[in-house]
Amino acid sequence: MMVQISDGSDRLLKDLENTAGRTADLGAAVTDRLDTAEAYTEALEIRLNQTFSQLERLTARTSDRLKVAFTAGLTDAGSVGPFDDETTLVYSKILTNVGQAYNQTTGVFTAPVSGVYYFRYTVTDYLKGYMGVYLYRNDQKLLFNLQLNDHGGYAATSNGVSLELDEGDTVRVGLPGSYRLYDDSRNFSFFSGFLLFPL
Repeated sequence: MMVQISDGSDRLLKDLENTAGRTADLGAAVTDRLDTAEAYTEALEIRLNQTFSQLERLTARTSDRLKVAFTAGLTDAGSVGPFDDETTLVYSKILTNVGQAYNQTTGVFTAPVSGVYYFRYTVTDYLKGYMGVYLYRNDQKLLFNLQLNDHGGYAATSNGVSLELDEGDTVRVGLPGSYRLYDDSRNFSFFSGFLLFPL
């Protein structure tokens, strides 16, 4: 006995065949999109790895430069000055000099990187009269501390400041002509600074 398929069944069969074809096309489109996304992800991973490698190289190059801190005492010799002209104070007793930015031969700090730095100094004398110092950024006078020692005996003055410096900028302490200071092994007079953060 032979079964005949009606026209309605033919249509249903054609619809199923069309749906199967569209599903296959959709599956191919999804596969293509997944392949494209996978290729894009691989490209991003390569770029990310390259970026991490560059960052590691930069970090290795700058990590030592970013460690900057120094403190130096003035002298063990006692009196410093008076001089005829203003003189850069050479703090020759290094207590710490991480990053080697302070030069104990010249008395000058040179910023190894652009950033914000903090500096502090204290100066002392014990004879009657005026004592004072300037703090310089490059050749610009920024601060002046003045103290009148009218009693004799030890007198001190100090100051501190945060400065934004460019790489290569200098900071130093200057003793005006006719002024004097005192220091010995007890480190009455010192100069210090450190990098707060790079810019």
